[in-house]
Amino acid sequence: MARLVFGMNQSLDGYVDHEAFAPDPELFGHFIAQTAAETGCLYGRRMYEVMRYWDDDDPGWDDDERAFAAAWCGRPKWVVSRSLTSVGPHATLVRDDLQSWVPALKAEHDGEIEVGGTALAASLGRLGLIDEYRIYLHPLVLGGGKPMFSGPLPPLRLLSQERVGNDTVRLAYAPA
Repeated sequence: MARLVFGMNQSLDGYVDHEAFAPDPELFGHFIAQTAAETGCLYGRRMYEVMRYWDDDDPGWDDDERAFAAAWCGRPKWVVSRSLTSVGPHATLVRDDLQSWVPALKAEHDGEIEVGGTALAASLGRLGLIDEYRIYLHPLVLGGGKPMFSGPLPPLRLLSQERVGNDTVRLAYAPA
């Protein structure tokens, strides 16, 4: 059975912003390996639209960017959206009831399925469907923006912590 894992880069004051966190080479290598090992990705519309950047082969990419794009493009993606009418390669549009659809998805697969998008993660968390939360904590204070967590979380227990790259700490939590 697959596990749902929600992980994001987060500032010290609890905000996420995909443009504010440029990973150093070691952290980017970590994300390449993690993406290559994932079973697939479950995205909300907005995060999927951000990640579609990796569908296009950019001649200006370096070797690591090409490796990440290859890992990401090779994974199946499930996109939860009421407004999209189509999705790109290796992607399936999901409009079903998440409370019944997600457990069926988890039962059909093994490994880890990444959850992308704070709104989707909040919905899945309220339903008790996220198995692990990963916070990539950066030493930045953004002072505002989109919070990583919107709404209450279940009680969590720390699974692990590790330094990744020069100044990022990865914290992994599971529902208690």
